[in-house]
Amino acid sequence: MVCHETRIPPDAGTYNILIRAAAASGSLGHARHLFDEMLERSIAPTVVTFGTLVTALCDAGRLEDAFQVKEVMFKRYNVPPNAYVYTSLMKGLCDKGEVDAAVRLKEEMAGNAELVLDSAVYATLLRAFFRVGRKGELVGLLEEMKGRGIAADRVVYNAMIAGFCEDERDPSAAFAVLDDMQKNACEADVVTYDTLVVGLCKLGRWRDAAELVEDMPRRGCPPHMVTYRLLFYGMCAAGEFLEADQVLNEMVFKGFAPSKDCVRKFVQGIEREGDAALLESVLCRLAKVNALELSGWEKAVGGLLNDHTKLRLEKQLDSLRIA
Repeated sequence: MVCHETRIPPDAGTYNILIRAAAASGSLGHARHLFDEMLERSIAPTVVTFGTLVTALCDAGRLEDAFQVKEVMFKRYNVPPNAYVYTSLMKGLCDKGEVDAAVRLKEEMAGNAELVLDSAVYATLLRAFFRVGRKGELVGLLEEMKGRGIAADRVVYNAMIAGFCEDERDPSAAFAVLDDMQKNACEADVVTYDTLVVGLCKLGRWRDAAELVEDMPRRGCPPHMVTYRLLFYGMCAAGEFLEADQVLNEMVFKGFAPSKDCVRKFVQGIEREGDAALLESVLCRLAKVNALELSGWEKAVGGLLNDHTKLRLEKQLDSLRIA
């Protein structure tokens, strides 16, 4: 039997994947080249194609180009922009502090019967109002959302919690939002708690952050690796290396590894304090989760541990490598 090679020509879906990958890598030039290649092959771009390009341009801060794509996609290709395109443009405007322009874009959406405003649109505006110091308008925005039949969901609540955590010196407002979230049967997720952990640590309230992390399983949301990393980083930033060591213990037990940047700061902090016993213990535990850079290990060992301890530690590390 003779087998003939079958070639499947690329379609819009194929190019959408390639354009998204190029945009994600920061190569807007390559993304544009792929778009031009689509047209050369007479492959019609879809709303996903344009949405990907708009988002990439917004992320790169090229708002003028992004708005040009929005205009061209309908006028030249008869592809009307969808809610994703509008939300990307609104986020881009908000990131530049152009909140009034984002609000006007939201009203443009509301005037288009083909588009549906959703919680993501309002969450984007809520975060922006916090950033530009317009908290007084939050209630009106939430009332408008409610009047349009859009319920406050996890996306909206998380946006408000993040806003209060960044804006306030007292996180009580953020926890009040969390309480309201639970009263309305809206389940908090790891993003909710991670945001609170970061907020508490920034205020130097790492003990409260640790208690919150400990309480997360009871609240129905067990902490994950990022949660532990955030808490570990917060304790290291506060110079609480013994407390950070306890978090490291739990991380290693669960098979989680702290980020290498944080490990570097942690090891350097222990070196400065001159605690050789703690350093020996920490290096071994970091090696167990493959979070130990060779250069950092050599520097730490060479600078603080005595010869007998170095030899013992080297044997322990060798056994871990063999295992």
